[in-house]
Amino acid sequence: MTKNTEIEAKTLLTKTTYQQLCAAFPIKSDFLQANYYFDTPDGLLKQHHISCRVRIFKDHAEQTLKVPHSQLIQHNFHEAVEINDDLELAAAQKFVQQAEKGTVAVFNSNVERYLRDNLGTRLELYLQTFNKTRRILAVGPENCELTLDATTYPDSYIDYELEIENSNPTLIKKVLIFLENDYNFKQTKTNTNQPKIARAFSHRVRR
Repeated sequence: MTKNTEIEAKTLLTKTTYQQLCAAFPIKSDFLQANYYFDTPDGLLKQHHISCRVRIFKDHAEQTLKVPHSQLIQHNFHEAVEINDDLELAAAQKFVQQAEKGTVAVFNSNVERYLRDNLGTRLELYLQTFNKTRRILAVGPENCELTLDATTYPDSYIDYELEIENSNPTLIKKVLIFLENDYNFKQTKTNTNQPKIARAFSHRVRR
């Protein structure tokens, strides 16, 4: 298990700006990931501002809870606590396949223990929606890592996003201002800190 504080600036981009950023900076890594999101039928996790995700990569997988931080380090950017458990790839794939059939998702792990300890019961979680992302990690200004995502949703909608995650909020701000000025975009209420899980819910296809 890993538990860490995530501080990041998240900005939705136009496709053109996304492509410009991808071309402008050295690429460290370029890979695909699939994200599957779980909740109770009545949305109990959402009510508590908790997201529960299984993420599958080419050769491994993980399950993650994002929970509110009880004592924020800063107030300018998105901040949450991430609780992660590694999963064997085959087990994660089987887990998702079963969940797609409507099977109750049972998390026998730190994820499940956190939910039980904080929400007071063993929850019946179901797969709610998903998305698939091509993720590029690039070396940005000040040697700060940039995450550039192109994400496809169940209704085939695609959006583009810049994430700047760093433990130093001052550096995040500096790099963000530099990129905004050089690539002609600006954070607004509609394009800033829009969680992927919320976007996935907006673009899910009901069966």
